Amino acid sequence: MPVAVVTDSTAYLPDELRGTYDMTVVPLTVVINGTDGLEGLEVHPAEVAQALRTRRHTVSTSRPAPSQFAEAYRRLLDAGADGIVSVHLSAKLSGTYEAACMAAAEMGAKVQVVDSGTTAMGLGFAALAAASAAAEDQDLESVRQEAATHSANVSTLFYVDTLEYLRRGGRIGAASALLGTALSVKPILHVVDGAIVVRDKVRTAGRALTKLVELAVEASGEGEVDIAVHHLEAQARATALADAVSIRLGDRLRDCYITELGAVVAAHVGPGVTGVVVHRRP
Repeated sequence: MPVAVVTDSTAYLPDELRGTYDMTVVPLTVVINGTDGLEGLEVHPAEVAQALRTRRHTVSTSRPAPSQFAEAYRRLLDAGADGIVSVHLSAKLSGTYEAACMAAAEMGAKVQVVDSGTTAMGLGFAALAAASAAAEDQDLESVRQEAATHSANVSTLFYVDTLEYLRRGGRIGAASALLGTALSVKPILHVVDGAIVVRDKVRTAGRALTKLVELAVEASGEGEVDIAVHHLEAQARATALADAVSIRLGDRLRDCYITELGAVVAAHVGPGVTGVVVHRRP
């Protein structure tokens, strides 16, 4: 059996890519009004969006327990895997990476854990690259390196209607959140060194989308790219964004995906979010 690849439920692979490669997905947990549910299995984006809109519900998230990772790793190794590459969302956004490292320490050098430094399809592209290398029977270090290389070749940009949800979850500083509220601006954010940072500020949602297109093209560099457009209850906005970026990139664009964000990230960004992940092909 080749090297096995593990990721977590925030990779948000589009439906057309599910099952393309053999991957084990360890789910994070969403808590709505004190009731726990596994992301993608027991709790879905629409439930989170509804809970956030009502303001009468509390919504939070939690990492998988190290035991969940240990169970997945043991199962794969017992099935004959030569080794495991476990690639996860940014350690600055979640304790998931730490939990995976704790479990990996029990398994020895056969399990290598990679911090993707991002989430959503930024993580998804890295996990897919690792799984592709594993399918080609590459060794443990080569598969790990593929995950790390593709993690470094993504840019994650997104627009939110309000920074309040990110502030509540501690994913962005209170000063940045207050600035956005006080000036009634529409913030555009990006992931830098694993953390969420304000990239730009505009006055309207329309201008935000125009700016996202410009920033996505700028992030694409000179070579071939893939893009993934994410949203939460904003399908029309996401389609418009994908179309605009596709036109600007022209023949350099290889694959384009549109997918709704899952429950965990939805809990921290709120309804209306629209974002684009640019994956520069190595």
